[in-house]
Parts: sequence; C-alpha cells; structure tokens
Amino acid sequence: MRCEVPVWEKANLTLEEAAAYSNIGINRLRELSDADQCPFVLFVGNKRLIKRKQFDAYLAEAYSI
Repeated sequence: MRCEVPVWEKANLTLEEAAAYSNIGINRLRELSDADQCPFVLFVGNKRLIKRKQFDAYLAEAYSI
C-alpha cells in the first residue's frame, strides 16, 4: 500500500511538483536551480530536488523571476 503525501507537507519536491506548486515552468526552475549559489536545490545523484521551505522563502523575497 502506497501513501501519498500532499505537496504542501513534503520537505523536498521534484521539478514537476515544484512547478505545479509554484506555477513556475519546469525550464525556468531548472535555470534558477543551475546557479552555484542556489539556496533551494538539493542534488541526490543526478536527481534535482527543490527544498520547499527555502523555495518558499526565496519566492517571498523575489521581486521578479
């Protein structure tokens, strides 16, 4: 039996989940998270995850993306 956790309760999101959560396109999220000093990206091998709380803080401070 598999239990689905709601996106707003997950600590880390895939690019697809982050795009749906924030209404920002996957390609733009990939561009933002490519930066060396990106505060909200976590790489697990080749998999790119978005740290939800840091991503929320980043969006709250951003004027434009």
